[in-house]
Amino acid sequence: MAIQKISITDFTQLRQTSSQDSYIIIDVRSPGEYEHAHIPGAYSLPLFSNEERAIVGTTYKKKSREEAIKVGIPFFAKKQISMIEQVENWLSEKKGSEKNSPTVIVHCWRGGMRSAAVAWLLDLYGCKVLQLVGGYKGYRNWVLEQFAISYSFKVLGGYTGSGKTEILHALSMQQEAIVDLEGIAHHKGSAFGALGQTAQPSQEHFENELAEVLWQLVQKQKVSNKSQSIWIEDESQRIGTVIIPAELFKQMRASTCYFLEIPFEERLNFIVENYGKFDIKSLQEATIRIQKRLGGLETKNTLQFLEEKNIKGAFDILLKYYDRWYAKFSQATTQPKLSVERVVCEKVDASQNAAILIRSTP
Repeated sequence: MAIQKISITDFTQLRQTSSQDSYIIIDVRSPGEYEHAHIPGAYSLPLFSNEERAIVGTTYKKKSREEAIKVGIPFFAKKQISMIEQVENWLSEKKGSEKNSPTVIVHCWRGGMRSAAVAWLLDLYGCKVLQLVGGYKGYRNWVLEQFAISYSFKVLGGYTGSGKTEILHALSMQQEAIVDLEGIAHHKGSAFGALGQTAQPSQEHFENELAEVLWQLVQKQKVSNKSQSIWIEDESQRIGTVIIPAELFKQMRASTCYFLEIPFEERLNFIVENYGKFDIKSLQEATIRIQKRLGGLETKNTLQFLEEKNIKGAFDILLKYYDRWYAKFSQATTQPKLSVERVVCEKVDASQNAAILIRSTP
């Protein structure tokens, strides 16, 4: 009996209309492929290890498809029981809130032999199985399509220390639609942006996560039948090691920026409270990374303040530097100009400033 297949279109529709407990997504690519990037929420069940994949791939290229299959079968055979048991464990975790056994959606790179083999095994064992047409490559095409969609953005701007990320989440608590780019990127966007963060995703996986967030917001609007702008933070195109997709970045720069005007001292206190908890060595290393732009004297003074544990003195210098940098970036001729609306706030208070933004914007 032929394995049933599911298209990318039907796959996204299924995820929109079904409970997350009604299906599991299984990625049978190698561990290296999965670790580089994958469909968010997918489980890794590699048919071949990284080394085995290399052997099978080399055989395919140098000899033939048939010879590659012969080489791959023993690798697959020795894993079959453990693969079935792993899937059983995942299904049992999902069954807690579902009467019926969840559907298993299997994919590899292109929806070819690797996913076909695992789908056959699970179908033979009695699982409800669907094979994703086009595999991960088809999913990636869908991801890139999400960045070409026209969105209505409200860009949240403000100098460093304005608490923009906290405001985004306060807006979300008020049922506003948001995209937290820095949260997805695991980076705050400055030389100090990696402090306290987990490792950044690959560019590809950053795009996958971002596309999923945008898609979920669009689906919510369809369900509620309510058109709503999406709040997104004003960023340079690069956030640490990842880059905002060009088409999406153009849309951001063509949107209105609501720029928070918050007194310097308030922002400085916020920065000291949030970054003062990190060890002195990490703060010094981050300072050294910007020494060419910061300047020799200011770098020396900042490092000295940090050595003396005068965190406020150090960040007084750094915050003034970042204010100058932000102003320069906003005026850069290489960047499309934002339409800016100034929003005056007395202090760094996420809930209060979110309320001000809601009142101040159409």
